[in-house]
Amino acid sequence: MITSYMQDNPSMFVSRASKFLLSVLVLIQLLPTQLLAQRSKSPWQTLTGEAPLVIARGGFSGLFPDSSFNAYSFVASTSAPDAVLWCDVQLTKDGVGICFPYVTMYNDSNVQDAYPKKKNSYLLNGVPTQDWFTVDFTSRDLNTVFLTRGVLSRSNAFDNTQNVISTVQEVASEFKPAGFWLNVQHDAFYTQHNLSMSSFLLTVSKTVIIDYLSSPEVSFFRNIGGRFGKTGPKFVFRFLDKDDVEVSTNQTYGSLMKNLTFIKTFASGVLVPKSYIWPVKDQYLLPHTSFVRDAHTAGLQVYGSGFANDFDIAYNYSYDPLAEYLSFMDNGDFSVDGFLSDFPSTASSAVDCFSHLGSNASTQVDFLVISKNGANGDYPGSTDLAYTKAIKDGADIIDCAVQMSSDGIPFCLNSTNLGESMNIVQTPFRNRSATVPEFNSLAGLYSFNLAWSEIQTLTPAISNPYSRNFHMFRNPRERSSGKLVSLSEFLNLANNSSSLVGVLINVEHAAYLREKQGLDVVKAVLDTLKESGYSYATKRVMIQSSNSSVLVDIKKQSRYETVYQVEETIRDIQDSAIQDIKKFADAVVVGRFSLYPISASFITGQTNLVERLQKFKLPVYVETFRNEFVSQAYDFLSDATVEINTHVTGAGVSGTITEFPLTAARYKRNRCMARKDTPVYMIPVRPAGLLEIVSPTFLPPAEAPNPVFTDADVTEPPLPPVTAKAPTTSPGPLPTDKKAPNGQTRVTLSVFLSAFDVVLASLLLL
Repeated sequence: MITSYMQDNPSMFVSRASKFLLSVLVLIQLLPTQLLAQRSKSPWQTLTGEAPLVIARGGFSGLFPDSSFNAYSFVASTSAPDAVLWCDVQLTKDGVGICFPYVTMYNDSNVQDAYPKKKNSYLLNGVPTQDWFTVDFTSRDLNTVFLTRGVLSRSNAFDNTQNVISTVQEVASEFKPAGFWLNVQHDAFYTQHNLSMSSFLLTVSKTVIIDYLSSPEVSFFRNIGGRFGKTGPKFVFRFLDKDDVEVSTNQTYGSLMKNLTFIKTFASGVLVPKSYIWPVKDQYLLPHTSFVRDAHTAGLQVYGSGFANDFDIAYNYSYDPLAEYLSFMDNGDFSVDGFLSDFPSTASSAVDCFSHLGSNASTQVDFLVISKNGANGDYPGSTDLAYTKAIKDGADIIDCAVQMSSDGIPFCLNSTNLGESMNIVQTPFRNRSATVPEFNSLAGLYSFNLAWSEIQTLTPAISNPYSRNFHMFRNPRERSSGKLVSLSEFLNLANNSSSLVGVLINVEHAAYLREKQGLDVVKAVLDTLKESGYSYATKRVMIQSSNSSVLVDIKKQSRYETVYQVEETIRDIQDSAIQDIKKFADAVVVGRFSLYPISASFITGQTNLVERLQKFKLPVYVETFRNEFVSQAYDFLSDATVEINTHVTGAGVSGTITEFPLTAARYKRNRCMARKDTPVYMIPVRPAGLLEIVSPTFLPPAEAPNPVFTDADVTEPPLPPVTAKAPTTSPGPLPTDKKAPNGQTRVTLSVFLSAFDVVLASLLLL
């Protein structure tokens, strides 16, 4: 099942690619002169001039239990054909070598259930440690123990009794990897228990090809040294944290990293935490070190460890793991020689599809990249900085969600409620807050209660959609940067850009603004477009609304493109509804889950919504894409690029609406989409593919199907006429010592404001 996870994944392609790779490796060994010539032309700044190696740590351990059958099997169907399988070798009581993440077993298996009384205590690297240890069990004992997830933030849906513990020989014979990497973490510990890791490795090497052998212990390499002969594996010294002490030399790894010529005496490469290369402080990158260049100068290859799509990465990467990989190999100064990754599919696509693209790489995939409040993932939404970055990042269309000030100025902001996008706790305008049942049952400070000059004094706030539940924050250094722009300023900014295709203007609440506030947002938008020179502009102008009445009104008055937004999550749409939409709209916006419905974060299928709408010549744009892995179904492998690819090439959407335009714009240019044989990591995921291998006890419950969109959902009465609003004097801050006309009313207002302040303060702390 796993081998067909990606759609239309021909197994013959993997086989062909593997055979081709083997032939290439043979040729490289036979033709050193040609290799040297190739290195001089290579864009790679690796030691050999070859592309970095992709090493799958315990298989695809970012999704499945580390070292499990599913984890190893999944690599072949999602990653590069030359991906190396990593095995952490542990020894059992009877000297059998198994692939298991650690010498201690509690964290990665159900051993405590199988053998509740076998917990033990040993010195591990000089530290007393209580746990279940592999040295206390024979290989037969472990037949009743199965592997589980080792990172608790990951899904436990794949923890089941099928995840048996495999021996080194079983992994090698079952998966026949293009490269096999054995890591020996605690050789000294096994020696203390009268077990010889060296003897095991020398014996197993007679039947298993070991391509790489790593360890953090110098004495291990000194002991095993030349015992493999000339055909033995490459030795890679593994550096641990800089303050950790290497047991045989009694030196810290930070000291050893300063003596790379010594490391070269027994190893051909080094494996280091990525912080050795790109240090991080307060989750922001510091300047890169010279470690890779120093190691290359010493003749050592450098492999980086600690790469995982679902770990915290530097804010500089905007939660995009692909960007992190590229920074380690495509930065103009150096390239690591390989990546040790829990998500080898992302590493594979980074190396093969996205490296060395350059800013002038041609577009390979035809769809529109539409911003959502600009680059809302990097700066406060709808600010000048967010829009400027969206343009720089390669957005085709930038958007403006139009709000109206009390003096009739249209401006860009995600919400009419200023408190959702601005810091308003300290503002003197808090007493203008009001309850507007048409929007929310709770009170808010609405744009139509403040003049534009007053709104401009407010400080913007960056959106943090996953702060409360996941403690994930966006670019804190810029959380209050930038300034809001009027619609006129937005249009001028767009008009001055040579790269933009056009603009999208979102108009909502038009009926309410006409009836209750005396504001005509449709007229304001059309007038501003005309005043800004967009009547005959070369750029596209798209006007979006979830209200058919708004788009009908706009169609009567202009020739701009109109886009109908379906706010509900739906599973289908009636032909009659499509025909109604076709009368006033040129395109449709739907949500991601209307195309790929999910349950318990797993995709349960795929609708034919795009196909049906496109049959009526209606392009389909999908919203809202985000880089944070928690926004994506597990099927997308914690990789925003996989999600975009599946929607574009799998569902066939015409555009993506995203808070991170750079990710989508880069995807458009990836070289793999121009190939005749698309690599497996650029094939859309198969809907509900993961559900086929989820443990039955963890299958998500059946949910009621999403509704069908009907013509009744489309039909609306025409927009009401503008009702003049009685003039009012804008109140300033109310002095605390001023008596209210009515004591009871004054007390109620004070209580309300106090509660309002508390709510706002708590939101700002998220």
